[in-house]
Amino acid sequence: MLNSEEAQSTADRLLHLLKMRGPQQAVDAGGVLGMTAEAARQQLVKLVSAGLVESFSQARGVGRPAQLWQLTGKGHGRFPDGHGGLTVQLLDAVRETFGEQAIDRLISVREEQSRDVYRRELAKAADLPGRVELLAQIRSREGYMADFSVRDDGSFLLVENHCPICAAATTCQGFCRSELQTFEQVLEARVERTEHLLQGARRCAYLITPF
Repeated sequence: MLNSEEAQSTADRLLHLLKMRGPQQAVDAGGVLGMTAEAARQQLVKLVSAGLVESFSQARGVGRPAQLWQLTGKGHGRFPDGHGGLTVQLLDAVRETFGEQAIDRLISVREEQSRDVYRRELAKAADLPGRVELLAQIRSREGYMADFSVRDDGSFLLVENHCPICAAATTCQGFCRSELQTFEQVLEARVERTEHLLQGARRCAYLITPF
């Protein structure tokens, strides 16, 4: 039997897995975390009771529908949001006091600062694959829970499973446009956003191809 500390650790690992990979069956979650499907299901049921996880059925061809588990809004809220409420208040105050141009200037300054930092870090890479890998590492350190993969056609998919500035980006979508431009500049590649949290996706994803 798990003690309270071990149970908490298991719960945290399950929440992190659902955040990173999206909806999972208990058997798959258990396989990743090194436990049986039943043990994973029991932990997931406890997370449902806490309001952090919910289950749903999904038809998968012939046979019984599969039961999947995913984070609720409260579950997503367990991950840091960069003090979203305060950020939104500050943005609203700047907009009201100094106008929309001041918001645009703030975004430009943030973009310049991020671009300079990223360029210094990415200068260590000799090619596009290296730059993509370093950018994913940097974004993970910044709280975006980023990862990347190489596609069959040689392009790259950069995925951000969390957005620590989501509240600010919802209030002012200029942040999202700015990040897209920054990625293109520092990667020296074409970048297309293919999934967007603000449009209802569970994550943001970027398709990266050479110019």
